Amino acid sequence: MAEGYTQSTTEETSGFRTAPSFILSGLSGGHGVFHWFSQSFFVMLPEVVATFGLSGLQVGAISTTREVVSGILALPGGVVTDMLQRHWGLVLASCMALFGLGWLIMGIAPAYPVLLIGMGIVAAAASMWHLPATAALSRRFIHRRGSALSIHGVGGNIGDVLGPALTGVLLAFLSWKGILSIYAAVPLFLAFLVFWAFRDIGQTGSQNERPAGFKEQMSNTRLSFQEHPRLWGIMGVAGLRGMANVAFLPFLALYLGLDEELGLGNASLGLHIALLVGVGVIATPITGYLSDRFGRKVVLVPGMLGLCVLTALLIPFGEGIGLIIILALLGTFLFSDQPILTAAALDVVGEKVAASTLGVFSFSRFALAAASPLIAGKLFDAQGIEAAFFYISGIYLIGTMVLLAVPLAASREQSGGDD
Repeated sequence: MAEGYTQSTTEETSGFRTAPSFILSGLSGGHGVFHWFSQSFFVMLPEVVATFGLSGLQVGAISTTREVVSGILALPGGVVTDMLQRHWGLVLASCMALFGLGWLIMGIAPAYPVLLIGMGIVAAAASMWHLPATAALSRRFIHRRGSALSIHGVGGNIGDVLGPALTGVLLAFLSWKGILSIYAAVPLFLAFLVFWAFRDIGQTGSQNERPAGFKEQMSNTRLSFQEHPRLWGIMGVAGLRGMANVAFLPFLALYLGLDEELGLGNASLGLHIALLVGVGVIATPITGYLSDRFGRKVVLVPGMLGLCVLTALLIPFGEGIGLIIILALLGTFLFSDQPILTAAALDVVGEKVAASTLGVFSFSRFALAAASPLIAGKLFDAQGIEAAFFYISGIYLIGTMVLLAVPLAASREQSGGDD
């Protein structure tokens, strides 16, 4: 009797953990933790600059380190993630623990090179987390992929909002190193909870099927790109978007935190960045739903063009009420397009190469975006923030032009699919 009760309880618990709603909310919450800390670092950036006496080029190198590590891991990481589908829960838990370790190293860093090492570890953890998380959501929400990935993005956006606001306030009482040391404890604790929650997330009904080897998985991925040439165009747009975004956030933080005319304190800086991301919390699920309903390109093209125009408008109108309006409008597009681009790619690839495809996309983003913060940093040092913003705006414009030329698949809803 007791044995039967235990078995029944275990099955009920497992069923609860494998429910789509639990997986979506849990992965979105974990995504929020990653973004909470990552976005908070931009609020601390002016203090980091003051501590180590960094130049614009060195600031750019922090973001470049993140992109290089993410890109190097992404391609083999995506293939390995598909191979280890049965162990996705362990992968996710390991990523969360590694994330905490990276922030701990940054918090105790005695010198700038050690800070870069910590950022590299943080980037590795974040890069690997996204692969099984996104692939799992894509598989479980086939006909509402854009909406599911956008909700997952909202989890990150909520972290982006709360993190900068809280961190800006904490900087009034603690040093940036003290804050990072405290923050590091959270993901280290959450790693155990993540493993419990998602240890069955990669399980399928065909557990006796032999997992593909590395060479076989790479071959399957290459074949997918050969069969679907549009993937190259989507990948190019994602790379250009990455070039712009990875340069935009750190230099926006420098503009807000160091510009003497603006005169923003740490708390005000955090609130401005929170406004930018907070609008995305509302906009991202809406745009995701619209992309499922009316098609990806209908949403993506106006968004990319809007980012181009609004970034350029920061130069003449980037203060006072004009700054607030521009940041709010930027938030409408800045974080909502990545989930839709991901959904556009996963619309045309098979389930067995989902993470591998995401890995290829992340690698291409690295190949295009790694040098972008350095370019923006060099422009910032030589000609000021205006040159950096014009550079970023131009990248968004090129991305819009490429996007217009790429044929995207019809949305699942338009094709008559339903859950």
